[in-house]
Amino acid sequence: MQNYLDLLKKVLLEGEETLDRTGVGTRRIFGPQLRFKFEEDSIPIITTKKVFLKGVIIELLWFLQGSTNIKYLLENNVHIWDEWADEMGELGPVYGKQWRNWETSDGNSVDQISNIVNTLRNNPTSRRIILNAWNVGEIEKMALPPCHMMCQFSVNKDGGIIAHLYQRSADLFLGVPFNISSYAILTKLLAMHSGLKASELIMTFGDAHIYNNHIEQVKFQLSREPYPQEHKIYIRDAKNIFSHTYEDFVIENYNCHPTIKADVAV
Repeated sequence: MQNYLDLLKKVLLEGEETLDRTGVGTRRIFGPQLRFKFEEDSIPIITTKKVFLKGVIIELLWFLQGSTNIKYLLENNVHIWDEWADEMGELGPVYGKQWRNWETSDGNSVDQISNIVNTLRNNPTSRRIILNAWNVGEIEKMALPPCHMMCQFSVNKDGGIIAHLYQRSADLFLGVPFNISSYAILTKLLAMHSGLKASELIMTFGDAHIYNNHIEQVKFQLSREPYPQEHKIYIRDAKNIFSHTYEDFVIENYNCHPTIKADVAV
């Protein structure tokens, strides 16, 4: 995880100050990349502050359900989307809709996740194993356009899945630790249901930023010594990638520093 901490330092020291949509203001750089290798029975998780892993897993399961209403999140005491939902809990055609039910011009729909699992099983050398959430025709209907917008999967000669995520907008303090573990778990799930293994997660960012109201928290986080990545993640098998429940995920020995609280820029 030192590469993530190094990116925080780089943005603090070299980032340009800029205004942003939220009005909070940021320090930012454009186009950095992080790479994480998977160790057996583990995933990359930030240790210099506690990552809300229940929220990571519940949100990912919600995406995989194809849902765009926060009801399931609220039932599981996960409130990360509350600020963007309307009075009925609706968010518009955000991630879940695009992942599972991308509407085509001829009135049909595409289940991208099912297609990815099938391609990983049957044509793993394909260069078209892509998960896309940036549906240009529906952006204006979304409460929040996708930040992690496209991920390409490739299978190496050893049967390992490499996931390459492109994230147009990266909140380095609050969002990115969440995104790291979310896409790591997604890659583990895809590997489980395609008979492969998880090999590497690559994250390429467009606008990588630290909000001005997170700067002191980032400095505090950087004062902490990272823990070794000694945790283990176990995922119980399920009928398919869509039938997992939260109870299927067991994470042991996640040693980390305490939570650092900060406000979300909405």
